[in-house]
Amino acid sequence: MKAVEFLLYTLKPGTGKAFHRIMTEESAPLHRSAGMDIVSFGLSAHDDDAYYLIRAYDSLSHLESSQESFYNSDAWRLGPRQAIIDRISVSVKSVLTLSDSAIENLRSSYLRSQI
Repeated sequence: MKAVEFLLYTLKPGTGKAFHRIMTEESAPLHRSAGMDIVSFGLSAHDDDAYYLIRAYDSLSHLESSQESFYNSDAWRLGPRQAIIDRISVSVKSVLTLSDSAIENLRSSYLRSQI
């Protein structure tokens, strides 16, 4: 079982496509280089200015320590941070405990949707 974080963003009107480009080209690679497991991310199917990010961690303490290290890093603070924050109106976070197979199902459904 892992701690899985679901982030839901309401973006400022008209910023969804730019937000996704920043996530794809800058933020997600930075997350991955820091060892964070991004399960899935993208624009919502219902609204081009709604976005989701799903990340998995070994435990709640791993989530907290990983995020503290990542969000305090120069790579984040001097990198895509401001461009990301400038486009978010509302951010909602929920953390669930899920099995590895449930996480892989989320990951594979995301990958299938990208084809």
